[in-house]
Amino acid sequence: MAASSSLFSCSIQGMMSFQKTKTCYKEFQCSYSDPVCKQFGHSKSMYLTHSRLLPNEKLSKCELAVKFSQENETLCWPLKIENSLSYSVGKKFQLDDVIEAQQFDRDILSAIFEVARGMEKIEKNSPGSQILKGYLMATLFYEPSTRTRLSFESAMKRLGGEVLTTENAREFSSAAKGETLEDSIRTVEGYSDIIVMRHFESGAAKRAAATAGIPVINAGDGPGQHPTQALLDVYTIEREIGKLDGIKVALVGDLANGRTVRSLAYLLTRYTDVKIYFVSPDAVKMKNDIKDYLTSKKVEWEESADLMEVASKCDILYQTRIQRERFGERIDLYEEARGKYIVDRRVLEVMQKHAVVMHPLPRLDEITVEVDADPRAAYFRQAKNGLYIRMALLKLLLVGW
Repeated sequence: MAASSSLFSCSIQGMMSFQKTKTCYKEFQCSYSDPVCKQFGHSKSMYLTHSRLLPNEKLSKCELAVKFSQENETLCWPLKIENSLSYSVGKKFQLDDVIEAQQFDRDILSAIFEVARGMEKIEKNSPGSQILKGYLMATLFYEPSTRTRLSFESAMKRLGGEVLTTENAREFSSAAKGETLEDSIRTVEGYSDIIVMRHFESGAAKRAAATAGIPVINAGDGPGQHPTQALLDVYTIEREIGKLDGIKVALVGDLANGRTVRSLAYLLTRYTDVKIYFVSPDAVKMKNDIKDYLTSKKVEWEESADLMEVASKCDILYQTRIQRERFGERIDLYEEARGKYIVDRRVLEVMQKHAVVMHPLPRLDEITVEVDADPRAAYFRQAKNGLYIRMALLKLLLVGW
């Protein structure tokens, strides 16, 4: 019998053991809420070929060896096990959703980064993990995205899960017909186990999380926040600089509308002796709510118009794009802001040797291509780190620690 086989564990309610013959069907129930069962894609009722019950022998847990014949017949039999599972069920993650950077304290950040380092090993050394086999992720994007959407989809597939996706849902989903966000979320949660959403309105992710009965991840909500980008940014800083306490960070570009820099500023308050420099055109300065929050957390910050001076002091030069889509009809303000601060070879010359240039991408002309060859250009490594962080978050939200 040419066969492939898999071993899996499941919780059985009122089950009996069987002998290995195949003349009848027996229905038995799996606990669908059990992450081990769900990992293997069981439905609430599972029909397997069995025969001849051994009376009065009930099992609360079993391990099933399943072999598929060339004729696609299924022969199943329970094997008693002693205190062992083929998959370890994790402790529940502290968060139900990932909506904003303020949700994360220093201890959770450190733990997530440890999981992300494990995900690096999975991605590099394994042909494919099955941690999330049987799970479906819906990516619901009302704004265009390349890196964020693809990194989430890659993360899910590398862990054995599947993806339902819609890009530009603002135009091509039922939102174009006037459907409310809440109705869309209620519908999509019926098809999936987790929702990753990007929206053009600040606060939309909170509304989605309040509606959904499954985890929601904010992949950017207008000029609000982008918490998973902030997580991968902090992870990148730690890997590139070797520390998070005592660092100096320059945030450059569109700070008024930049959800990435807002979220990063929130996360940096979790570390000690951090100083943040804000370098931006007048039209897109950092808003007062972030400045007030930093002050309340005793984080030193300073505004400057001199990029060269700031670049010479900082460990991290975090450049951002001037976002045309946030200016509406004010093209004059956009043209005034664009091109004022550009990272080029002259900026590299004044930077410290250990310092790095970061960017959430996509870039236009705010970092010249000549910078790419410098080892301090970390933005493509930064983008790759997004895969590991998102793999970690999907694993934690769906099956726990």
